[in-house]
Amino acid sequence: MPRSTRHIERHLIARIGWLRAAVLGANDGLVSTASLIVGVAAAAARPADVLVAGVAGLVAGAMSMAAGEYVSVSSQADTEAADLARETAELRDDPDAEHEELVGIYVRRGLDAQTARSVAAQLMRKDALGAHARDELGVSEATTARPIQAAIASAGSFAVGAVTPLLVVILIPAGLLVPAVVLISTAGLASLGFVGALAGGARPWRATLRVTFWGLVAMGVTAGVGRLVGVAV
Repeated sequence: MPRSTRHIERHLIARIGWLRAAVLGANDGLVSTASLIVGVAAAAARPADVLVAGVAGLVAGAMSMAAGEYVSVSSQADTEAADLARETAELRDDPDAEHEELVGIYVRRGLDAQTARSVAAQLMRKDALGAHARDELGVSEATTARPIQAAIASAGSFAVGAVTPLLVVILIPAGLLVPAVVLISTAGLASLGFVGALAGGARPWRATLRVTFWGLVAMGVTAGVGRLVGVAV
């Protein structure tokens, strides 16, 4: 079988829409919930109060992530739609100028003028708006904004990340709660960094160290504040 009929490329950029939201959500769920639990526990709260705080943090955080991601990505989608509408009007009113615009883009990318003119003409005959969206605006199927997908991925991954420290509260005795949450959450952060880097094609150890370090900083600061508040109260 010729190699050309067997060769199928799967580029990682196609994952960027859901991968960013999922990794961010899971990391935020784990860090924020673990930090909240550590902070409340450090303030000498009862285990039941720590659990209530953790569950409230999970629900509030997941809803906040979903709403924030939806609003943010919707703004991107609105901008893309406005640019595409403008491009549609320009193609209708002055197609020759739009053709020359594509020619200039291809020449700057390295094609000679004659080839660039031919390529631009062929692409515009097939899908003029698609050609301008991709090559002029940088909007493609792989990177286009999907608000609902991003919101669901963020909320779901936040909840998954937040469940880990909550299980520690349920299963670990109160005297060992803070070190257990820190230890298990750190392991979870390292795993998230590693898996996220592999899924995105990045260097796993650098991402793992980065995520773990900042998670520990967040938990340490929150524990310190909780201890101060507990002493003051």
